[in-house]
Amino acid sequence: MATFTLPKNSKINAPGRTHKAEGASRLQKFKIYRWDPDSGENPRYDTFEIDLDDCGPMVLDALIKIKNEVDPTLTFRRSCREGICGSCAMNMNGANGLACTTAMEDLKGEIRITPLPHMEVVKDLVPDFTHFYAQYASIRPWLQTVSTTPSGKERLQSPEQRDKLDGLYECILCACCSTACPSYWWNSDKFLGPAILLQAYRWLADSRDEMTGERLDDLEDPFRLYRCHTIMNCANVCPKGLSPARAIAEIKKMQAERQV
Repeated sequence: MATFTLPKNSKINAPGRTHKAEGASRLQKFKIYRWDPDSGENPRYDTFEIDLDDCGPMVLDALIKIKNEVDPTLTFRRSCREGICGSCAMNMNGANGLACTTAMEDLKGEIRITPLPHMEVVKDLVPDFTHFYAQYASIRPWLQTVSTTPSGKERLQSPEQRDKLDGLYECILCACCSTACPSYWWNSDKFLGPAILLQAYRWLADSRDEMTGERLDDLEDPFRLYRCHTIMNCANVCPKGLSPARAIAEIKKMQAERQV
């Protein structure tokens, strides 16, 4: 029987701290993952109470209030606050999502917040995206051509050709889908994962790109593409309502068609 051992200082056994909101009439309790690599201590969960009458409706509003008014050491990423940048992706009550578009009233009971799963943690709720971005760069996410166009001329598309990019270009690379995928948890060193494969298909589906064969060659691998087992977690958690599983199926279809 296999035995798995967690790395040193990775088990959550340090005592957490509690911060109460005295005198509040409408309370919301948060249990937040805390870990500081410089402290040498194990991770812990800190508990925070928030007065809902003095806070915005979204989870990110509560996190900002906690950082500004209760504990300035709380560390997390955020930027646009409109579901566009993907910075505030985290796990809330067991589901990945964007803190800026997740309403507290949609999460029942105590809200537990942790970093995105299966990523190394930089600090508190900040995961390390180094490997994820390296995988993104590996698919060459830009238009590649070999033909030339007259100076000043654009590479045109018909409305039908442009429509094929809908459901692909909207990806904000928040990594909610990839970090919700069990196949990615076990094979992230080789499997590209839902987010990157959706981005790969975005360029395969672009009528202006002229490197289709080379792109498919790069993906023809037992791990890079075919570790997807259509679990569909990716489609369930995508904050933009996209379906990476469908994009992966289209890539597999293109691979099969060129073998005929």
